[in-house]
Amino acid sequence: MVRVVSVFLPTLPTDRIRRADPSIPAEAPLVVVARSGSKRWLSAVDANAARLGLRSGMPAAKAQALVQGLVMVDADPCADQAALERITCWALSQYSPIVAVDPPDGIVMDTEGADHLQGGEGPMLSRLVNSFRAKGLPARAVVADSWGAAHALARTIAQETRVVAKGKTADAVIDLPISSLRLDTEIITGLRVLGFGTVGELAATPRAPLTQRFGPEIVRRLDQMFGRLAEPIDPLRAPEWVEVSRSFAEPIGAPETIAKYIAVLVRRLCHGLQEKGLGVRRADLIVHRVDNSVQALRAGTAKPVRDVAWLTKLLHDRIERIEPGFGIEKLSLAATLVEPLEDRQIASNLIDDDKVDIAAFVDILANRGKFRIYRVAPVASDVAERSLKAISAVAEEQGQNWPLIWPRPVRLLDRPEMIEVMALMPDHPPVWFTWRGKRYRVKQADGPERIFGEWWQRSSEWLAVRDYFTVADENGERYWIYRAGDGVDPETGSHRWFLHGTFS
Repeated sequence: MVRVVSVFLPTLPTDRIRRADPSIPAEAPLVVVARSGSKRWLSAVDANAARLGLRSGMPAAKAQALVQGLVMVDADPCADQAALERITCWALSQYSPIVAVDPPDGIVMDTEGADHLQGGEGPMLSRLVNSFRAKGLPARAVVADSWGAAHALARTIAQETRVVAKGKTADAVIDLPISSLRLDTEIITGLRVLGFGTVGELAATPRAPLTQRFGPEIVRRLDQMFGRLAEPIDPLRAPEWVEVSRSFAEPIGAPETIAKYIAVLVRRLCHGLQEKGLGVRRADLIVHRVDNSVQALRAGTAKPVRDVAWLTKLLHDRIERIEPGFGIEKLSLAATLVEPLEDRQIASNLIDDDKVDIAAFVDILANRGKFRIYRVAPVASDVAERSLKAISAVAEEQGQNWPLIWPRPVRLLDRPEMIEVMALMPDHPPVWFTWRGKRYRVKQADGPERIFGEWWQRSSEWLAVRDYFTVADENGERYWIYRAGDGVDPETGSHRWFLHGTFS
């Protein structure tokens, strides 16, 4: 089933202006002014202006009289559209191969089969909204079964995210105002004159009178919202991308035929990449079906390549996910992420080459869609959770290593977990500890290893101390635990105990 995410950027024009002009004070109310002849009105307001009672559509002269120190900037729809396209390109690289602009204030993406890479639809939306907020762009996001439903809900919900369960679209949209149907203003006004207020009231009305009076647009928008009429998303494509396509006079559907034309497209794509001295890191295969629906497959590589056989294999391995339906009328293959790649001479058999290239193995695992393949590299920090970082699985060695003065656990927990202990402070290890409801009796212990806080990271770590112990239980299992604080001075920590990792 198709799943569509609509992202609404309510203050995109003012956010764009603030990003372009950092000299505008953060606390100053900012509005965007549109004009037509001598008439001037507010086309967008930021949060500061909204709190002062300003709103879109208000005459500019009235707003200027009401608020002192109001920052007024002329509207620039072309700049807003360009910013929206840049945002769409970023979302395409992060979340889905099918992402399109939803002007004037949003984007839309098909996330069918992509949400599991983000931990599910709820975490995916939360991560998406947080990413926008980090860029200074407040956003609201909704996932539903149709573009129309997701678009409408994203612009009416009070919370930042909402997940509409599969098959529950009708229940979610029935009470929405008719203005959420993406109809012309004249049609909305006419419907309100007739007494219509919600989508449910309109959907329960016979269609023939509505079509006779207002035309077919109302029925079309209702069917799109309820998922009865397909509304394909035409994915954004940047001019600089290398893209090839093949249209078919007769629809295709057999796996062997699909595989044949994928191989043809890969050869053409690699030829185009070679002309530009590029290698592909991510390739998107877009499948256009005769029922006006679109499906996408994404293949990624650990490092830039333009090996025809290898790219063909990566895409062939995913053919089983293609659902041809009543037939495929077009296939498109685009290199959506590329990097420079120079031709190199293949090593001679007379020269021993002991370097093992694991990129192919990494590609196979990563394209199964269930794993994120990476390596762990050391970071210069005594604090355990800051002493490592994730890097590319095929990244070059950085020449650093962890200090071997004290042993470190094989498994480090995402967050230290609080435990109950019995211990003699300040320097003795626990006699026993309770972790996740189970009690462990300590038979051997080593420590303490004292680690001081990093005051340059956070001011709260100025006096912070951790005393770590490596302890072993009756079964020989070893654990890495610590006490927050030095056991004497309460300013150094809470003196609570935590389990931070386990040894093999």
